[in-house]
Amino acid sequence: MKFTDKTIQSLKPTGDRYEVWEDNHKGFGLRVSKTKKVWIFLYRYYGKPRRMTLGEYPKMSLADAHTAHSTALQELEKGIDPGREKVTANIIERDSETISDLVELYLEMWARPRKRSADEDERILRKDVIPVLGYRKARSITRKEIIGLIDSIVKRGSPIAANRTLAVVRKMCNIAVSRDILEFSPCSAIVAPAKENQRDRVLSEDEIRIVCAGLDKSSMSAGSRLALKLILVTAQRKGEVLNSAWKEFDLENRIWTIPAEKAKNGLAHRVPLSALALRLLADIKSSSGGSAFLFPSVRDKNKPVVDTSPDKALRRCFPTFGTMPAFTPHDLRRTAASLMTSIGISRLVVGKILNHAESGITAVYDRHSYDEEKRQALENWGTALQAFLSKKE
Repeated sequence: MKFTDKTIQSLKPTGDRYEVWEDNHKGFGLRVSKTKKVWIFLYRYYGKPRRMTLGEYPKMSLADAHTAHSTALQELEKGIDPGREKVTANIIERDSETISDLVELYLEMWARPRKRSADEDERILRKDVIPVLGYRKARSITRKEIIGLIDSIVKRGSPIAANRTLAVVRKMCNIAVSRDILEFSPCSAIVAPAKENQRDRVLSEDEIRIVCAGLDKSSMSAGSRLALKLILVTAQRKGEVLNSAWKEFDLENRIWTIPAEKAKNGLAHRVPLSALALRLLADIKSSSGGSAFLFPSVRDKNKPVVDTSPDKALRRCFPTFGTMPAFTPHDLRRTAASLMTSIGISRLVVGKILNHAESGITAVYDRHSYDEEKRQALENWGTALQAFLSKKE
C-alpha cells in the first residue's frame, strides 16, 4: 500500500486491531485499533524481531513518521538498536521486573556495548538462568536460590561453567542495584564453587614443535589453525587476533595497528610484523575468502569468527598432540612472552609487545617510542621459533 493522508483516513477499525504496511519502506507500517492509529517499525536486531512505536497519527504526520523511520534505519545500519531507549525505559519503569527483564537490561546496557564476550554472556544467561529463574520477580530472588542454581551446574559436572555463570549473574545484579531495580544483590557473599586452574601454563620448545605439527595434521578449520599460530607468532591477545581486519595491516611497512576500540586497555597498539608473521599472513589471506576480516565467520563472511571458535577446535583436537598436558589459546601468548625473555629480550620490551596496561601521563606519550625495539624483538622471536620447529626430535 502507498500511504497518503487519504488512504490512512480510509482505514477503518474492525473487531480486532490490524496492521498495514507501506510498500518499499522496510518494516514501516500502521497499527489500526478501535481508538487510534499508531505508526510502527518492525525490524530485527541481533537476529531477534523487534517492534518499535514511532508515534500516533495524526499527532505525528505521515512526513514526520517517514523521517522517524529513516532515522531508525540509519541507526540500524550503524549497529545501533533504534528502540534501545524505549526498551530500556520500559524495563526500568516496570513496577516488578522479572529475571528475564534483568537479562535483557544487562545485555542491552552493559554486555553488548562493552564486552567482546557479550555473546557468551547471553548464551550462559539463556541456557542456565532464564529457564530456571526467568519468570521470577527479580526482587523476590534470594541468595539461597542463586546458590541452588550454581550448585545445580556443579552437579551436572561443569564446575568452571558454574563459576562463569555466577560471575555473569553477579554483574547483572550489580547493575540492577545501580539502577535501583534491586535494593541489594542476592549474589553478595557467594563464593565461586570451583577452584580455577592457575594460569601459568607455558609450553616447552618440544611442545611447541608437537603442537605446530599437530595443528597441520588436525581436522580443525584452516582459520582456527592459522589463528592459533598467529597468536604464538605475534604474542597478541586471542580476541584481538580473531577480530582483526585487513585494513589494520600495513604490509608494506610491516606493521599491524590494533585500534583502541579493540585493545583491552583502550589504547591503539602497534605490532611490528616479523618475516615469519608475513608468511603466515599470506596463508591467512588465501584462506579468508576475500573477507574484510582475517578470520571470517563461516555463517557470515562480513563478520569475524566468534571468540570461542579456536578454543572449541583445540579441545576437539587434543588427541592429535599425544599425551602432553592441555593448553588454551591464551597459553600460546604466555608461552611467546616467556620464551622471548629466555632468549634475552628485556621484560620492558616484552611488556610493550604484549600491550600491558601502563600508568602515568608518560605512558600515553611513550607508546610509539619502542617500535624499533619491538620489531627487533619479534624478528628474533620468529627466528627462534623457526629454530624450535626445525629442530630434530
